[in-house]
Amino acid sequence: MATQIVMDHSGDSRYFFDNSGGDALAEAERRFLEFTGKGYTAAVRSSPEEVTRITTFDPTAEETLFFPRLVGG
Repeated sequence: MATQIVMDHSGDSRYFFDNSGGDALAEAERRFLEFTGKGYTAAVRSSPEEVTRITTFDPTAEETLFFPRLVGG
C-alpha cells in the first residue's frame, strides 16, 4: 500500500492507496496535482536517509511527501 504524506502547520495528514491501478490511483494523482498546484513541493523517499524532489506523479512511489512552501518575513 502506497502513502502520500502532506505536511502542514498542524502536523501531517496521511493518505493510503493501492497503487496497482483503478480509482484509488486516479484519486492519488488528483491529490498530487492539487497539492503541487497549491505550491507544495513533492518528494519521494528513496531510502530512510534520502528524499528526491519530483515534479510529476509517480504511480510506483511507495511514499510521497508534500512540503508547504516556506514563507519568509
